[in-house]
Amino acid sequence: MTTKTRAKSAVKKTTRARKPQTVGESIIQGLKEAIAWTKGENDNVRVTLVHVPEVDVRKVRLKMGLSQAQFATKFGFPPATLRNWEQGRSHPDAPTRVLLAVIAKHPAAVEDVLRKAS
Repeated sequence: MTTKTRAKSAVKKTTRARKPQTVGESIIQGLKEAIAWTKGENDNVRVTLVHVPEVDVRKVRLKMGLSQAQFATKFGFPPATLRNWEQGRSHPDAPTRVLLAVIAKHPAAVEDVLRKAS
């Protein structure tokens, strides 16, 4: 699609009255936009990048005064995984780093959620 064609279709889309999208339609539209963006076809989309913090798991655990086994049990991590993180043999993935950052700042909130979930 050329730049002119893209610009014209964007104008057409914004000038006609829109009916409200269902959640499913919104998700499908978003997926189509994401696929087009990865193919380099649509650079007119909003991309949000989130910085995921690095967390010193050992420091967080020691600050809470917990052993590796206690920390792992309290927050649902396998003890061997926690040991590997602390010894640098492996690293937590992005979602786990987010959880660890929340544990570091608000451990009681995480404990409360986990308590209610069980």
